[in-house]
Amino acid sequence: MSSPDAGNCGGKILEREFSALTLAGADLLDAVEMTGRTGRIARLFFRSGTARDIAAAISTQDESDLHNFGGAPVLDIPMGSSCGTASVSAGGALRQIQLQPEETSLFAGLNVLAAVRNGETAETAAQWLRFHVSQHRMQGAVILDRAQPKDSRRFVQDLQEIAGDIPGLERVVVVHSRLPLGKAGLPPEAHPFNVPGAPGKDRMEIPPADPWQAPLGEFLIYEILRARFLARARAVANIDLFDLIAPGGGPNVFDRAASASSGCLRLGGVQAYPWRVRKGDEPAFADHICTQFDATGLRPRWCLSPAKSGEDCIWRLIRVVGAEPDPVQDVRFYRCMALRHPADTVSKIVPKTSLVETPELLELATGYFGAKPVRIPEEQAVKRSGGKPRTAIVTTMKNEGPFILEWLAYHRAIGVDDFLVYTNDCTDGTDAMLQMLQEKGIVQHRENPFRGTDLKPQHAALQAAEDEPVIRNADWLICMDVDEFINIKCGEGRLADLFGAVDDANMISMTWRLFGNNDVRDFTGDLITREFTRCAHEVTRKPHQAWGFKTLFRNNGIFKKLGVHRPKGLKPQLWEDIRWVNGSGQDMPKEMFRNGWRSSMSTYGYDLVQLNHYAVRSAESFLVKRDRGRVNHVDRDQGLSYWFRMNNNAEEDRSIQRMIPALEAEMARLLADPDIAAAHEYSCRKHREKIEELKTRDDMIELFRELTGDKLCKLSRMHAHFGANVFLSGPGVIPDEIAEKEPGSDFWFTVERGETTH
Repeated sequence: MSSPDAGNCGGKILEREFSALTLAGADLLDAVEMTGRTGRIARLFFRSGTARDIAAAISTQDESDLHNFGGAPVLDIPMGSSCGTASVSAGGALRQIQLQPEETSLFAGLNVLAAVRNGETAETAAQWLRFHVSQHRMQGAVILDRAQPKDSRRFVQDLQEIAGDIPGLERVVVVHSRLPLGKAGLPPEAHPFNVPGAPGKDRMEIPPADPWQAPLGEFLIYEILRARFLARARAVANIDLFDLIAPGGGPNVFDRAASASSGCLRLGGVQAYPWRVRKGDEPAFADHICTQFDATGLRPRWCLSPAKSGEDCIWRLIRVVGAEPDPVQDVRFYRCMALRHPADTVSKIVPKTSLVETPELLELATGYFGAKPVRIPEEQAVKRSGGKPRTAIVTTMKNEGPFILEWLAYHRAIGVDDFLVYTNDCTDGTDAMLQMLQEKGIVQHRENPFRGTDLKPQHAALQAAEDEPVIRNADWLICMDVDEFINIKCGEGRLADLFGAVDDANMISMTWRLFGNNDVRDFTGDLITREFTRCAHEVTRKPHQAWGFKTLFRNNGIFKKLGVHRPKGLKPQLWEDIRWVNGSGQDMPKEMFRNGWRSSMSTYGYDLVQLNHYAVRSAESFLVKRDRGRVNHVDRDQGLSYWFRMNNNAEEDRSIQRMIPALEAEMARLLADPDIAAAHEYSCRKHREKIEELKTRDDMIELFRELTGDKLCKLSRMHAHFGANVFLSGPGVIPDEIAEKEPGSDFWFTVERGETTH
């Protein structure tokens, strides 16, 4: 039997190495001499993905056993009378390989942590050891160091100097490998790209792959550590060097594993973060006082008693195969993320709008560690004066002249007080009409300030609106478009009825109901709410846009800024002040609080309010819309595919029409002003002239022919029968014969994912 490096046998902190060599083109992670069921064996651990036949061919003995541990071959070769080496066949030649000794006596009867180091400092490791010795009666640790051998040896030397005298710590073994163990194709684990839930991954500049520092990809290492060091430990907990097992009363985690009927416990990891690390300081455990209020799920690990769980189970990263965890004894641990993933600002690894202080972590930081971490600043929601609340709408427009008065009249009739409208590049009198309406005190009109910025027009408008007195002084706010109508179904159909129905709610999400063209070809100038009555079914999960929502919200300072679908920039200190309901008055889940913008089967609701979305109107008016372009997705065309997605004529809904008398009365009051009447007539005339101009262009002639053809007319009633990829690809992927027949209720059609069309 071979012996460990004699220079590393003394003291509490020892250094060891995996064998790590290549045999017949296959990577051997380690080779261990150990006790098998029938005597001494050489156990060879191969890299995951190694072909079984390659591993099997290496053995020179018929009695060898080949196992599969989670996709990694493990070969057991009887030792016979040999000692310290094993004979294998490599490339047609016999070869003697050195075996690592079984050193399970080092940790026999001890409480041990098995951990991976990937960049953490010796100071961090020493703190980690002290904490678990004092809080959980840990007695030993086996640390797999992912660093290259020379760097690992330096880490061991530093750790020996600062952790060699920790009372109660009996032994630490630091193991490194001569082969990289990282997951293929990934950058260093420290990079934010590897942080679960990090923001903006689609915009990150990702470094080259680094197998030495990438997240661990070889989970067979736990079986190697078991065979070499841990098989006789009293209990083993599997966490990493940036993890802290939560303190708590009662038996420690090792005692609980030893007393569990299966000998196995489930550990659940909660990701913890600093609010901020002071300038010039390196991240420390004590900085981590925050968790995410809307985090879901735990990062699973385990703790087990080897004697109880038995020899037949297999140790893996997140579970022990063959050992059922005790169903009532889950143990929490905290993953101190800035230690494994240091960044110049915490916002690179976590959305700070999700962070809240966690009392247990704060107590650890200030109590156990004796530190003064940077705390989250206190915030208070704005309390507004009583009385009738004022409601304001912020919107953007371009060439919407014919539709402005109906939209204004309707929303004034249901109780909206103020309108802030931004326009740009209008040619149909929209901007002139709105300027005139401002002079008459009906709206506030502004030129869109997007030019000279890198912002899209809608985003530039919302940013500018935040400084406007009409917005700052509003009690309720909503950002919505001129083709959207708030359809209140409770009471008399007015905002006061809606506010009364939702009690103390301060956010009301109104899910879109997509209204189609109702087979209307021509622009008539009639009321939108009267002319277009066919729409999507209430349960319409596809296309993706079908269940988008807009949000009416209290202007109480819980959020920092306006957003297209809902307010953005949550102040996480105030998240518990949110009372957000859907269109049926049912509470929205906290997972929606930061970024949610569309409904789901569990969050949609139309009982109290819905947002009628007339995205296409008539086929003629759609030509103008397509020519005008979009105010938000300015880089996307509004062509045939957009029409197909948004033109939904599945069923009829006339619920909004009970408000037509009030709408017509308000519109009549507005049109009684000759200036307003003239401006409205001018914009309708310009709209008609634009339609006639566009219908002389070959591309628009062809588009109009397709929009009004039998196929798209039929497809507008069949959305419920199509998969998401059909809407992404456009109507061209649907065979004509599908549109020519009546589909049954169980008919379903989809295609493979292709290029998205607009």
